[in-house]
Amino acid sequence: MGFERPQASYEALFLVDTGVTDSMAPGDELEKIGVCREGRMSYEFADGTVKEYPYGLVRIEFMGETTAGRVIFGEPDSEPLLGVTALESVGIMVDPANKTLKRLPAIPPK
Repeated sequence: MGFERPQASYEALFLVDTGVTDSMAPGDELEKIGVCREGRMSYEFADGTVKEYPYGLVRIEFMGETTAGRVIFGEPDSEPLLGVTALESVGIMVDPANKTLKRLPAIPPK
């Protein structure tokens, strides 16, 4: 993760959450690798609470694929989340029956 210092990275096990649009990582880890805060967005949680978080732009690598996207600066102890935008951008979907990730044969252009 990170554009500014491509040699710096944050590596962790991310929970795949199809209910989350943007990915999230602990903010202190993002700061360590030099991710810049680009703005702030309000996010609504499953319980209905809304909280505003800063976000940055990063390169995301998983399952042999690379994409770029928004990452939320989470609390220091927050669980890293991989959002649906990153998954869809490289043609990976969640198979709910098997609870696995699978590649689409082709990415729809829309």
